[in-house]
Amino acid sequence: MQDVTREIDITKDICPMTFVRTRLTLDRMSPGEVLLVRLKGQEPLRNVPRTATEQGHQVLKVETDPDGISRLLIRRGK
Repeated sequence: MQDVTREIDITKDICPMTFVRTRLTLDRMSPGEVLLVRLKGQEPLRNVPRTATEQGHQVLKVETDPDGISRLLIRRGK
């Protein structure tokens, strides 16, 4: 697993705040650093990785637990 630089928990947030919080965190990181995002629900699970990729970041891993909590590893792009 990649070394995680920062973590955020957006399981209680709804779209579009799920990506807003993710983007604000990524913006404060240096290129190459890795963010662990915890989220819940199908809409953020579709939108956060898609939008992060569109913004030039790399989604390294997506895992979903039986309780519906997903974890994304996102590497900060340039």
